[in-house]
Amino acid sequence: MKRPNILFIMADQMAAPILPLYDERSPIKLPNLMRLAQDSVVFDSAYCNSPLCAPSRFTLVSGQLPSQIGAYDNAADFPADVPTYAHYLRRLGYRTALSGKMHFCGPDQLHGYEERLTSDIYPADYGWAVNWDEPDVRASWYHNMSSVLQAGPCVRTNQLDFDEEVVFKARQYLYDHVRMTPDQPFCLTVSMTHPHDPYTIPEEYWNLYRDEDIPMPGDAIEQSRQDPHSQRLLKVIDLWDKPLPANKIRDARRAYFGACSYIDDNIGKLLKALDDCGLADDTLIVFSGDHGDMLGERGLWYKMHWFEMAARVPLLIRAPKRFAARRVSQSVSTVDLLPTLVELAGGRVEPGLRLDGRSLVPHLLGEAGHDEVLGEYMAEGTNSPLMMIRRGDWKFVYSERDPLMLFDVRHDPQERENLANSVEHAGLIDAFIFEARERWNIGAIHQATLASQRRRRLVAEALEKGTRKSWDHQPMVDASQQYMRNHIDLDDLERRARYPQP
Repeated sequence: MKRPNILFIMADQMAAPILPLYDERSPIKLPNLMRLAQDSVVFDSAYCNSPLCAPSRFTLVSGQLPSQIGAYDNAADFPADVPTYAHYLRRLGYRTALSGKMHFCGPDQLHGYEERLTSDIYPADYGWAVNWDEPDVRASWYHNMSSVLQAGPCVRTNQLDFDEEVVFKARQYLYDHVRMTPDQPFCLTVSMTHPHDPYTIPEEYWNLYRDEDIPMPGDAIEQSRQDPHSQRLLKVIDLWDKPLPANKIRDARRAYFGACSYIDDNIGKLLKALDDCGLADDTLIVFSGDHGDMLGERGLWYKMHWFEMAARVPLLIRAPKRFAARRVSQSVSTVDLLPTLVELAGGRVEPGLRLDGRSLVPHLLGEAGHDEVLGEYMAEGTNSPLMMIRRGDWKFVYSERDPLMLFDVRHDPQERENLANSVEHAGLIDAFIFEARERWNIGAIHQATLASQRRRRLVAEALEKGTRKSWDHQPMVDASQQYMRNHIDLDDLERRARYPQP
């Protein structure tokens, strides 16, 4: 069988629970995604493995959990010798390209991608390293509430500039592929930064919604009744003892909804490019994200916790010639994508190398697949590793410093009732505690996290002295091969650039 092309589309900070893909009451307008879903296998319970950009993405591309690859926070170095799905597919003969964000930190900015079509929107250095040695100090680069307090319509933003380039370069890649390398399969990853805060979007998207269309967050939880990690997060984002005006909460959610519709329009542009190039039938499409956004639920914002709004992500896979459309109820995660993509490309993962993900192909075929997610978080708001196990109806959050948390997600999707102290569930709690302690050496992970933070802080301070050499990816364009050039025969140049050819 011919190896399929792969188009992997990513959104940033898109919370699955409020999308119409998962909640028919949702007012968010996503016509392109909903049409795509009609022919897709849709995963109803998909999660990230760390609710923060860089750790989640490193896990997604490598198929390994954060503690195995040192993905502790948003300034963690991603080692160049960790195999990614791009390495695997490239070894199988694929052209591998990335257009957009992946938040790689460190001097390797490719990690198996043959080319990156854009720079990244986030820095590649160690400046955002978390500091457990000073847990009460609020770093200047932490999130604050300006994204909410300044929410509303705009004409232009940093993020709009970025995503416009991401989608333009991705479409151009598809046009170049069909004109120049149509016989070689490609894996193109298109990673946009919306609907990540700041919560602002052009009026054409803002005006898709009215204030009365915007559901407000559920009952806020008083600060004093929040779990310790949530209390720390309120201080991290500078929201402690600072109530937000209701109209700004509504504005932020309205802008977020508009940003989701903006992502949907870009999905439509990418799908049209596939159709125009005659690639739709031969291209497997994956859509997912890196984590969600609390959006004011439980009084929290952004991500960094294991609650559904922060940890659940959209996930669908479309290959109608291979898999019938269906819904999958089992819990899976983005760490599973590497073995899935390798198997779909006709390859196999290296048996002697560590891999935490499991292939989703059984789910795609409608067969029995796994129902388990493991999560690890060691970044902002923590003072010790915060781990998660999701299986069946249950979500268990484990820490050796914070109180345990257990939620029956199926019967309590808002996670209002922590069952960790329930006598009725004592046996289940004991089993989860035993499993967590067998699975994770928390003391060793804690010490490794601290050591990494200290090394990176020292290196970051040193590299600020003297001549600064940036690790940020600088995409190069060879202008001598573009447009009209005298060393290329004019008729031949025009013929090659036209599609379909006359």
